[in-house]
Amino acid sequence: MTEGPCKVIESFETIGSKWKLIIINDLMNGEKRFNQIKESTQASSRTLSRVLKELEKEEIVEKRVEKDPIASYYKLTEKGLSLENVFTEINTWAEEWLETESTNN
Repeated sequence: MTEGPCKVIESFETIGSKWKLIIINDLMNGEKRFNQIKESTQASSRTLSRVLKELEKEEIVEKRVEKDPIASYYKLTEKGLSLENVFTEINTWAEEWLETESTNN
């Protein structure tokens, strides 16, 4: 074992909040306008704006602004897209273990 924080813990500190995971997952399907993300995730404007800024700072999401008409577009960076396998593996684990737990209770 290595000393210091576990890399899994460090990773979840970066991407592990509920809204970060929801937004990253939503953007796996490609670039979206702010209002499209808001609609599909059901996040409030305030929450969405805050989380998108955090994800931009972490270089997971990239923002593109169009001038005419004025619109903000967001997409995953290469770093963000590299999380696709992580989401797939967690989903596989959840399908096997979380459904089993709920049927056993």
